[in-house]
Amino acid sequence: MIQIERNWFSRLKLAIGLGLSLSLAMPLPALAASPAAKKRPVSAQKSAVAAKAKRAARVVAERPTSPARKAAVATASRTKGRSAAVVAAKSVALAGGGLAAAGAAHSLDRKPDAAAASDAPPRLSANAVFVMDQNSREVLVSKNDKAVMPIASLTKLMTGLLVADAKLPLDEEIVITEDDLDIYKGTGSRLSVGTRLTRGEAMHLALMSSENRAAHALGRTYPGGIVHFVRLMNAKAAELGMSDTRYVEPTGLSVENRSSARDLAVLVAAAYQRPLLRQYSTSQGYAVESGRRVLQYRNSNRLTADPNWNIGLQKTGYISEAGRCLVMSARLAGRQVIMVFLDSADKASRIGDAQRVRRYVESVASADPIESIALGNS
Repeated sequence: MIQIERNWFSRLKLAIGLGLSLSLAMPLPALAASPAAKKRPVSAQKSAVAAKAKRAARVVAERPTSPARKAAVATASRTKGRSAAVVAAKSVALAGGGLAAAGAAHSLDRKPDAAAASDAPPRLSANAVFVMDQNSREVLVSKNDKAVMPIASLTKLMTGLLVADAKLPLDEEIVITEDDLDIYKGTGSRLSVGTRLTRGEAMHLALMSSENRAAHALGRTYPGGIVHFVRLMNAKAAELGMSDTRYVEPTGLSVENRSSARDLAVLVAAAYQRPLLRQYSTSQGYAVESGRRVLQYRNSNRLTADPNWNIGLQKTGYISEAGRCLVMSARLAGRQVIMVFLDSADKASRIGDAQRVRRYVESVASADPIESIALGNS
């Protein structure tokens, strides 16, 4: 009996000792959180998480091969669902650095500041912007204008420029073949293999509606073939002084077609000198006969239908790596203005950027039409 009581008492002491040790090793919630942490509002906590994720995205974008990369990606994963910056961080990590990675990192700051004054340089959502007076070459707004990134279907402006300058017969019939099918993105087209159309019609569809098969057919049927055509595209870019630009094919479907906003402004200025490119790119619609069908095409830039805009030349572009892109030459406040917007989040934001630039140019011109407005926010 005495032995049993001793065993029971020993076990009791062991349990009490173990419990005390655990309590000392595991701090109580009241001790784990400081008074300041208790009072910290939820919004502040969310802001801290967003900032942490944003820093992670920047680390991955700026130092894609450094030891800090793994830690940055891990931070993005831990903060999943708490900030849009996480998406950018993961996109950058998967892209492995380079141009697409840079675009993903910049996208953290796409939202414009609503508090900007009407006569202040506008805050724009596109990752790269360049706006200049077409005649004086005065820079009006710039943002990351030397950043080199994919340009998507803005490529077709150079395609059209070469075909126009070659003075090839626009009424010559060309045929869409299997060679014109998209090997980069696997996109479709209403121009089926075997469709016959004139070179002029192909140019029209390529510039107005960004028709990929039409654009490729223009390069393929160029004297010397597609390889020679791409070589001429790069030669023309060099001739124009577009040192940030490189082409590998005539449609823009390849992510390797790259340029900067500043270079593209030079291309817009050159293309504007060709009446045919102005006519085709700003056309509202066009119909093409394909066998027994009539294919109706519309302009990919809805601003061309807006009576409040006087657009002389334009081109839109999109692939996932490039975001939504837009170039235009428009008459604003009595001056011809070139606008370039690269890597916008969506169609609405690139149109919104164009509207903000227009209001800015008009407001400054109205306030003081003589004073220079060479301003930037890069």
